[in-house]
Amino acid sequence: MSDDKLVGIVLVSHSADVAESVARLAKALSGGGAAVPVAPAGGTEGGGLGTSAELIAAAAASVDRGAGVALLTDLGSAVLTVKALLAEGDELPDGARLVDAPFVEGAVAAVVTAATGADLEAVETAAREAYDYRKV
Repeated sequence: MSDDKLVGIVLVSHSADVAESVARLAKALSGGGAAVPVAPAGGTEGGGLGTSAELIAAAAASVDRGAGVALLTDLGSAVLTVKALLAEGDELPDGARLVDAPFVEGAVAAVVTAATGADLEAVETAAREAYDYRKV
């Protein structure tokens, strides 16, 4: 499958290490997810803990293939930063969407679903449904 029609996924964390690790995990667990454009956007430009609008916007642009971009976040200010970027209207690609999902499980579900060629709505639904994964 050509990656030019796949939904892009951005993983926004307060930590670059966490964002990068979750991206690697999601791609590895998804089987066919190697072609899915996934970008971590973790930490600040200086390598510290926090979030960066610039890193998030650059990550979203890097995974945009015209099929939409799903942004998954870890904690509160990451959500607020993505919401601010979406409100500005010109910082993120058209079709970018904040997805309310658990960070790790949602990332895996999003990448697995995107790997099938599903549209942004299906990717978002799969990620959101990860809230229902039971561990006991």
